[in-house]
Amino acid sequence: MDPLALVLIVAGIAAAFCWITSLVTNETSWIDRLWSIVPVVYVWIFAAAALIAGVDATRLVVMALLVTAWGARLTFNFARRGGYTGMEDYRWAILRGRMTRWQFQLFNIFFIVLFQSALLVLISLPAYIAWQHPVPFTGWDAAFAALFAAFLVGETVADQQQWAFHQAKRASGGTLEPGFVTTGLFAYSRHPNFFFEQAQWWAFYALGATALVADGGSWLNWTIAGAALLTILFIGSTVFTESISASKYPAYREYQRTTSMLIPLPRRRGRAPETA
Repeated sequence: MDPLALVLIVAGIAAAFCWITSLVTNETSWIDRLWSIVPVVYVWIFAAAALIAGVDATRLVVMALLVTAWGARLTFNFARRGGYTGMEDYRWAILRGRMTRWQFQLFNIFFIVLFQSALLVLISLPAYIAWQHPVPFTGWDAAFAALFAAFLVGETVADQQQWAFHQAKRASGGTLEPGFVTTGLFAYSRHPNFFFEQAQWWAFYALGATALVADGGSWLNWTIAGAALLTILFIGSTVFTESISASKYPAYREYQRTTSMLIPLPRRRGRAPETA
């Protein structure tokens, strides 16, 4: 069986599970609970297919190990925030309040379940390109793998800084000025964890493209759709999240004015919101 067919079967089962459980439990964060798991499964399916076929699977095994590290880190961070305890993403609750029941159910099945399930397949498909072109591992592969690992470390640091802030905020009784983290990596980007998350999948795309180039193809191929759509999704989600933050915290507008939204950059002229 073509490994892509197996990936699509698994993706279909996962999507059906998310939709049915969202109806049964009346909460829609099931896709969030699978977000860090199914791409790991998909990439290992391609790696296993190469290993079984007896072709050079070095690149695919490296890709699978990198995505496994990504998934383990993200699963841990999601779990410690209570993501597996039945807590729904607060943004879905806000959107539910802005829609009628039938409108939200359409949004649930077409965007939350189907679009995001398809996206999780798409970001994994550079491994399909690598499976189709089992050429030897190159220096470019090593460079992009190291870049992926560096972005993974960056996201780990950013999430830890955000976690430490919210723990301190909880310990202080729920109030800690200015209400959101502005130190560490957050002094250079309002969402450094989002930036590093997207960057990892661009590096992953580059690993697949390297296989194609080594086999006489182009750096640009159709699997770029995964990283591109992920970036679009993150930008839209970030804008929505920031509209909520700006309505809650008076200092957030100044933070937006002085600090880059995603790409870590030096702070623009102005002072950072004061912390307690």
